[in-house]
Amino acid sequence: MAELNLILLGPPGAGKGTQGERLASDQSLAYIVTGDILRAAVREGSDLGLKAKGFMDAGELVPDELVIDLILERVRRDDAADGFVLDGFPRNIAQGEALDAALAELGRDLNGVLLIDVADEEIVRRLSGRRVSASGRIYHLEFSPPQVEGKDDVDGSPLIQRDDDQPDTIRKRLGVYHEQTEPLVEYYESRGLLRRFDGTASVEEVEGHIRKTVSTLRLEDSI
Repeated sequence: MAELNLILLGPPGAGKGTQGERLASDQSLAYIVTGDILRAAVREGSDLGLKAKGFMDAGELVPDELVIDLILERVRRDDAADGFVLDGFPRNIAQGEALDAALAELGRDLNGVLLIDVADEEIVRRLSGRRVSASGRIYHLEFSPPQVEGKDDVDGSPLIQRDDDQPDTIRKRLGVYHEQTEPLVEYYESRGLLRRFDGTASVEEVEGHIRKTVSTLRLEDSI
């Protein structure tokens, strides 16, 4: 396989960021997080970044075409020559189809779509348990609690629950995921690209399963 081009799919809180970073490092792939490249383009003041900033300043969503242009610009860089892991896009079938067409123009195809699957109530449990200090340190009431309940370990400042981590807000985000993004599962499955992973397993177990799957993808393509 000359290159390995992958998409990470799954609900918010499934652990895509952790697995994306590990996979990209393990396989020497570019890790492309759409939110990160969008903010970087705005910060750097590139032509695409200035266009994106105009929409953001007006309180509007950045158009799909512009997001795809940013992704393609990133894919063209040297560190993505052997492939990439894309996280955060596409979020619906229309975006998926547009991304397929754009990559085809570059002569590149997707090799796999990795779905990290976690049930809604587990997502709510994970995200609603997070607490944050004024300095940005993150705790979890169950998985990594502070030494003193409700207080930061370093400076003793009170911990808060962000609005995004409120159970009702999480369920609304999950509703959007099921309505808009989940149809991509069937879209990619019908093309033989989808691979499923149990996101309730430990981080290390999920990483190991993904590593084995990626090795199989490389082997299948070399035959």
